Amino acid sequence: MLTAKVARFMQPAPASRFRALSFISGLTVAANSILLLRYFFAANYPEQPFSAFCDLSSRFNCDGFASSLFAQLGNVPVGYFGLLLGLLLCLGAVFPSTGMERTNRYLLLVNLLIACAVLVISIWYLRTLCVLWAGYLTFSLLAFVVFIRYGTSPKPNTLWRYGIDFSLPHLVVIIILGTLGAVGIGLFHETNMEARAVEQYFSLAPVKLPSFISPFWVVRSTQHFEDAPIQVLEFSDFLCDDSAYVAQQLARLERDYPGKMNVILQIYPEEALCNKVIGKDKHPGACEAAYMVAAYGPEKFRKIHDDFFAHYDAAADPAWRRERARLYGVEASMNDPAAQNLVQQMIQTGREYEPTSKQYRYGIRSTPIVILNNRMIIGTYSYLELHAIVKALLDHQQGQMKFMEEWPPTPLWRPYRPVQQ
Repeated sequence: MLTAKVARFMQPAPASRFRALSFISGLTVAANSILLLRYFFAANYPEQPFSAFCDLSSRFNCDGFASSLFAQLGNVPVGYFGLLLGLLLCLGAVFPSTGMERTNRYLLLVNLLIACAVLVISIWYLRTLCVLWAGYLTFSLLAFVVFIRYGTSPKPNTLWRYGIDFSLPHLVVIIILGTLGAVGIGLFHETNMEARAVEQYFSLAPVKLPSFISPFWVVRSTQHFEDAPIQVLEFSDFLCDDSAYVAQQLARLERDYPGKMNVILQIYPEEALCNKVIGKDKHPGACEAAYMVAAYGPEKFRKIHDDFFAHYDAAADPAWRRERARLYGVEASMNDPAAQNLVQQMIQTGREYEPTSKQYRYGIRSTPIVILNNRMIIGTYSYLELHAIVKALLDHQQGQMKFMEEWPPTPLWRPYRPVQQ
């Protein structure tokens, strides 16, 4: 009897047990989230020597996940939200209250549902499993079990009530403070993106312009192409979604920097029917679209350019192209020698650039490819990155060189000591 009483005395009270377990679970969630944050920045900015961590195989690695849209909400890494949740769990354990416990339990449920959805979708889409994200999901599940099993606040009777059982004042304060932190880390991420893009751009070797430059001007600020501060020559396919994305970013730059840009579109359809340089059949119908644009002529080019890129998905349908051919009066473009010859002149310039990959014979091997002030950018970049590059180019041309400068106070108490020889 005495032994049983001593055993009951030595056991912690339910509230103490819950506080200890919730604090430990909060620490594990926060620690895993810190690893997610570190990996996110290491994968997106490879100069940080952390990107080899957790890359176990092609099926179990985090590089693809960390570089994808699943790893961030806007420009805020998802690891930040996990870190915030972990800290809230620890805070609720140190300063317990019924309202805080209910709110943390609610946040854990929402977090679990989102984390499970992200895991399933990322595995299906990326064909890999991020070990860190799987660990985060596991620790989040254990934390939720702690709240369900050992929590001291009254538990809802149904799952639906779990989804609405929180303290509104606590939740409002958490949202406000969490948003402030998210803005800060988002700005930090954006600054890193801008700096990386500018550094990578200026590290590129200059390239020449093609021997034949397209007569199709998207933006014309000066009479001669080289006279504008910003000169863009884009190799594009009118049926390519990535080309449409780049066209959208360039249109935004045009609005932000009026009178400073010249943009020429070098038609480059990714269809083997007319493009023997790359021999791809990625976009059937791209040759027909190219001939239509070429037959329409440079004078009215911007209109048909904007129409095609606004409907690049619909333009893959032959019926849509036939309707547009009638609208623009270019029904005979497929049999127009002048249009075909003009497109071929632009296509053949793809042979003039050295290969960027052993898999391809020539540098111009896909779309979009942009030559921006004589440096080649392959693929798509966000508007944030392109804007940073353009701004850096304009600052450089205007002599606005930027330096880091700091003059910390000299500690007078530390005397000079010569190095012993």
